[in-house]
Amino acid sequence: MKALQGIRVLDLSQVMAGPYCSMLLADMGADVIKIEPPLRGENTRRMGPPFVNGESGAFLSVNRNKRGIAINLKEEEGVHLFHRLAKTADVIVENYRPGVVKRLGIDYDTIRSLNPRIIYCSISGFGQTGPYSNRGGYDLIAQGMSGIMSVTGEKGGNPVKCGLPITDLGAGMFACYGIMTSLMARERTGEGQYVDTSLFEAGLAMSVWESTEYWYSGHIPQPTGSAHRLSSPYQAFRARDGYFTIGADTEHHWPLFCSLIGLSELVTDARFSENHARMIHLSELVQLVEEKTTVFPRSYWLEQFEKAGIPAGPINTFEEALNDPHTLSREMVHTLEHPIAGSIKALGVPVKLSRTPGEIVRTAPMLGEHTREIMQELDFSMQEIEYLADKKII
Repeated sequence: MKALQGIRVLDLSQVMAGPYCSMLLADMGADVIKIEPPLRGENTRRMGPPFVNGESGAFLSVNRNKRGIAINLKEEEGVHLFHRLAKTADVIVENYRPGVVKRLGIDYDTIRSLNPRIIYCSISGFGQTGPYSNRGGYDLIAQGMSGIMSVTGEKGGNPVKCGLPITDLGAGMFACYGIMTSLMARERTGEGQYVDTSLFEAGLAMSVWESTEYWYSGHIPQPTGSAHRLSSPYQAFRARDGYFTIGADTEHHWPLFCSLIGLSELVTDARFSENHARMIHLSELVQLVEEKTTVFPRSYWLEQFEKAGIPAGPINTFEEALNDPHTLSREMVHTLEHPIAGSIKALGVPVKLSRTPGEIVRTAPMLGEHTREIMQELDFSMQEIEYLADKKII
């Protein structure tokens, strides 16, 4: 038994935020049906490189565990087919620009009239209301407008985006959170509801430290490189052969850290004895620390810090991170067999449940791979299915 077994999700979304949301639901056992236009499918199928035997790695990465159906929603018969499918669904996820689903006749109000228990989730760039609601949504734009880019990078440097599509992924996770809480509410009320979230709000919601600094100090947050905004030492330091990270900002770890690197005198130095003082004199502290840490290689320091119980770690490349023994022991890398791409890798399920664990059971679907299977579940006859296929509705 899976945690979301018996929950049917219709995934109308594309690219990252929506597909990532529905993938999280699929990993926990939901029957996620990915709906794409016939012939070409969604745009992510053509994003790359990398491609694996012609299959987009980007598409494969966020569409596992889903079944696929191809429906032409620009035709009336395709919309009727979607309505029939929506009557059997618990959740719909879409990330069209606001207003598009209304024009297609597949919006929340229309679907709710057919299925009052539906939970309908819209993910967009800026939400369904407000002065920017009609703007297109891209992670880069949301990172810039939410403030993320203004605090990313080194002090005094040019604005840069986070190396990950953080507002895309964040919006997907917040959408999943909204869907799960709505499912819980439906257990009590019997009614579904509308879930509205955006990339912009995901960026803002994750700015908890930065918003705090602005509101309560009056200072506009600036980039700090790898350093923490409120605590020190909590950042990357140079060793003789590279960088490592360390978190020695607590009252317990700070004196241990000073002793270990040969700077015990800093414990009683008024510039560094308390965290707030260390933050004021951070550049001086980094210089003093690196005069010591650059004497030995990274491996030496990591061994010493581990023995002392001080949190520290290497700065891995993705090659190192994905092949790390801890990564593998936590089952965060899986090998799957795709009909066209062949043997492919997939990231594992990041949340471990003791009684109803998530599982990766299938690769991303080929375009329309399960169309006939799903339509037969809806009691379409083979004659009806072939008729719609001939008209290119499916």
